[in-house]
Amino acid sequence: MKNKKRIFEIIQIGNKNDIPSRIFDIFIAAIVLINITVMFLSTFDELGSYSAVFEMLEGVTVFFFCVEYILRIWTADLLYPDKTYGMAIARFLLSFDGIVDLLTILPFFFLTGFVALRLLRVVRIFHLFRLNAQYDSFNVIKNVIYKKRNQIISSVFIILILMLASSVSIYSVEHPVQPQVFKNAFSGMWWSLSTIFTVGYGDIYPLTVLGRVLAILITFLGVGVVAIPTGIISAGFVEEYSRMQRAKRSIIKTSAIVVEKEHEYIGMTVDEIEENDNLNIVALVRNGIVTMPLGNLKMEQDDTIIYQPKAYI
Repeated sequence: MKNKKRIFEIIQIGNKNDIPSRIFDIFIAAIVLINITVMFLSTFDELGSYSAVFEMLEGVTVFFFCVEYILRIWTADLLYPDKTYGMAIARFLLSFDGIVDLLTILPFFFLTGFVALRLLRVVRIFHLFRLNAQYDSFNVIKNVIYKKRNQIISSVFIILILMLASSVSIYSVEHPVQPQVFKNAFSGMWWSLSTIFTVGYGDIYPLTVLGRVLAILITFLGVGVVAIPTGIISAGFVEEYSRMQRAKRSIIKTSAIVVEKEHEYIGMTVDEIEENDNLNIVALVRNGIVTMPLGNLKMEQDDTIIYQPKAYI
């Protein structure tokens, strides 16, 4: 069990104070970059003579992916200490990290003969997200997107409605004039997308006066609508930065709780703890790394919670 816990500590990403863990992170990052580089270079016909080398390098890197995947399944009960061993494995397999790891490996063994399914190889690029997942810069982005998720979803929904309405409208106006270009409402989707996002590829464009008037209106609407998500995210970054500054100014008023074995906070989310105990959690120390306290983040054993009573806020 001691060896298992040590392996778990090493394969956890972002523990800067643990030298073997840090070396492992750098090694995995190098393996991912080599794998992606090989995938990129293998698309060049001029490098066809090196195909055997590319296949060898891909096989070696996928082997290390398999070893890491097996180790993470083996230590899943330490990642989710509040669950049984079987439930912990299932939780990892269905998590973002587990799915990315699996889709990184599968194409090498089973999907090489299918062009569409080979696109799953691109998923291995998302492996890089895990290398940065424990650092504050990445956590700030996740925190902003999570807190503003409802507004972002609403703005994207508005964009989709505008795209659908504009594609149907341009089809109704332009189909009689150029039926080969606007064959149906879906064929106008490409035009509506390039118009709303003001890209204007020029491969599909209206010929009628009414169609051009419609294009002008949709372009103006697109400029305003597409700017909504940008404004929401920008405001979220300002709020998050202000929150971090307030936390720094009030650090002398903070206290710490170490989540020990069988602590009541294990498995509870940040939101639940703040609501139940009237606390404001300003930071969380996990594996020696200070991270932002995301609302849905669950407490694990050996976490250190930096908090202050809400009366200070």
